[in-house]
Amino acid sequence: MPKQLKIFLFVQCLIDSLYPEIGNAVVTLLNTLGIPVIVPPNQTCCGQTAFNSGYLKEARKVAKHFIRVFEQADLIVCPSGSCVKMVRVHYPQIFQTDPEWMDRAKQISSKIFELTEFIVDVMGIHTIESRYQGKVTYHESCSIGRGLGIKQQPRELIKNIKNAEFIEMDDSARCCGFGGMFFLKYPEISTALATEKVANIIDTTADTVVSCDIGCLMNIEGLIGQKKYNVKCLHIAQLLII
Repeated sequence: MPKQLKIFLFVQCLIDSLYPEIGNAVVTLLNTLGIPVIVPPNQTCCGQTAFNSGYLKEARKVAKHFIRVFEQADLIVCPSGSCVKMVRVHYPQIFQTDPEWMDRAKQISSKIFELTEFIVDVMGIHTIESRYQGKVTYHESCSIGRGLGIKQQPRELIKNIKNAEFIEMDDSARCCGFGGMFFLKYPEISTALATEKVANIIDTTADTVVSCDIGCLMNIEGLIGQKKYNVKCLHIAQLLII
């Protein structure tokens, strides 16, 4: 890839506010791979929360700011499947009646990539020189799997980690119950789904569960903590720099 390309990093809100160590892990990982990134200081939200709640006017306002901040990038990398889905899939939808912003939305949606998608499909990197002594299972979030069709990229990177044993859990692509605002609107259903997900994780005997979406990991980690199971929850960027 030509060195002159400007690669911008979009750091999801939950990571920025609650898990800055994941953002640091992403930068460390990309720099280790020889991929310098630009982190725009004026970036905010992609508008997914407003969109999921039905506040389309507010979502458009936030989306316009995102487009202004990131449209100068050649490529955009994001460690969140759900945010990438928002920009890639829903931005063109929310600007259907606005030709100018529709065009800008389509342009921005064509150059944003989820982290593992970027590493494997764009950069052509299939093995990262990292090591992890333990058993690892993977939760495939709804946004990354069904929403973006990203399935093998994260699994391939995990499987190629030295000393790590990858164990596929049952129903790995089934929802964990987080679902953006779903866990707030339907807590009983959310808890039931999370309980099934954690049971499948425990059945693998893995000591670590990995995902590409921090919202899912928050939900899973919360229940694992309540049950006092000895299972670590890591974003894939954290696993790949160990």
